[in-house]
Amino acid sequence: MKKGVLIIGVTASVALLTYGLWPLTSEDWHISIDDALLKGKKDYLSAIVPDTAKRPNIVIILADDLGKTDISLYGHPPITTANIDAIGHKGVTFAEGYISSPICAPSRAGLLTGRYQQRFGFEYQPHDRYPKNRLEMFVYRHFIAKGDWSVAEQSSFPPFTEVVRNGMPPSEILLSEILKARGYATGIFGKWHLGAGDHAIPSNRGFTTQYGFYEAYSLYMADTSDAQIVNQRHSDFSDPFIWGKGRTGTCAIRLNGEVIDEKYYLTDRIAEEANAFIRENADSPFFLYVPFLAPHTPFQATKAYYDRLTHIEDRNKRVYNAMIMQLDDAVGSIIAQLEALQLTENTLIIFMSDNGGATYTKATDNHPLKGGKFTNFEGGLNIPFMMRWDGKLNAGSTFAHPVIAMDVFATALEVAGLTMPSDRPMDGSSLLPHLASEQAEPVHDGLFWRSGYNRAIRIGQWKMVSDLHSGNLALYDLSTDKNEQHDLHLERPEVVEMLQQRYLDWDKGMMAPKWPRVMDFRWTDGDREFYFPL
Repeated sequence: MKKGVLIIGVTASVALLTYGLWPLTSEDWHISIDDALLKGKKDYLSAIVPDTAKRPNIVIILADDLGKTDISLYGHPPITTANIDAIGHKGVTFAEGYISSPICAPSRAGLLTGRYQQRFGFEYQPHDRYPKNRLEMFVYRHFIAKGDWSVAEQSSFPPFTEVVRNGMPPSEILLSEILKARGYATGIFGKWHLGAGDHAIPSNRGFTTQYGFYEAYSLYMADTSDAQIVNQRHSDFSDPFIWGKGRTGTCAIRLNGEVIDEKYYLTDRIAEEANAFIRENADSPFFLYVPFLAPHTPFQATKAYYDRLTHIEDRNKRVYNAMIMQLDDAVGSIIAQLEALQLTENTLIIFMSDNGGATYTKATDNHPLKGGKFTNFEGGLNIPFMMRWDGKLNAGSTFAHPVIAMDVFATALEVAGLTMPSDRPMDGSSLLPHLASEQAEPVHDGLFWRSGYNRAIRIGQWKMVSDLHSGNLALYDLSTDKNEQHDLHLERPEVVEMLQQRYLDWDKGMMAPKWPRVMDFRWTDGDREFYFPL
């Protein structure tokens, strides 16, 4: 009897262990290259004639997780962001600027390609690690995720051979690749986050000069014990991973692809490298892309800035705003460098954020906008967005119609005297004709967002958010309810029907994600819950 029980127990244990360790990897996540688009890209780039004339310079400054109302141009934060504000004061402020995704990597993919990133499968964050088996998935789901985060119910994940291929597909045409072919010096200084495989890194995607890191995050200061740095930890599930990874692997600081030992505060160093690039290329056309990390986690502020904010009692918010103040000064140094070299009349300067403020840090709330990073509410999608071009754009003007970051691509091509690629659908539009018109017309007849099961659409005054995971849907009239407080979907079913049909028509041109989501984020809206995948 005991022997029989032992055999049963051993058999059950083996079966349970086999079940738990059974791989979750699947070849269903194999990433193939679109040969037709790759050929179209090669043909387009090879047809570009290098232009040695003094074409206008193009500067894109991108903040990371900076909420629209975190800067004083749009809101009333506890600090003043005079340098960032000045870009709008001396140029154009977009009242309705949007990003194509409420999360870092997909939004950058849309920015640099001028296309909805869903057209090429870049729908979720790329990851360098997925659960290997059911046991790992069980541990992640029950012992790691917490609060508003949960591990996605995903039945399979890419094998490592496919993980390294995550990121920007070789067949996509990046703005940097086009401008390099045009004869521009091209430099990126800061966060990349579009893939760390050889096919995706900046040096192989049109950038001649690179300083920064490939991952979603890195440490602002490698020496976390430095007395001149104030560190602030968070309780959300991602924070320990960020601090734990430090500056290893894809988080390492690299100069032209080579890992370097960076000892100084990252925000300042990004600006210093960007300014050196400006000086080195002042006599020839250049494309400068400066994707700062600030104010993304990990929260690390220099004590010099932290000590200036004694009026902010909450330590977490004080560190956050100190990081933004230092970002503002770093942006100011770049503008000052352009002004010192008398380049502002021949330089289009663009400032924006990659998504709304990260409310899960408890340091910002995007008020009065609803939601934040990860969400398709206005707080996640509606971003600070401004342009300056002395003598070309009307100083102190405001553009009221909705625009989207993908428009930067088309705008930059017009500046460089180039036409858009014709072998693929392009979604951005040049903003210059609209900004020059005395009676500005809408740039787009509709804007669309898709993050897996969560979708959103804006047509004119109407904005609809639909969550297939929870079954919740909301309709807002943004002309009277910019804060998305009054759901009208029961009162205006005809508008819902119109928006749903427009969304379906758009969605037909998109493809399935090329890699899976790993987490779901919950946003509680009164007595309803909306979920957003990432």
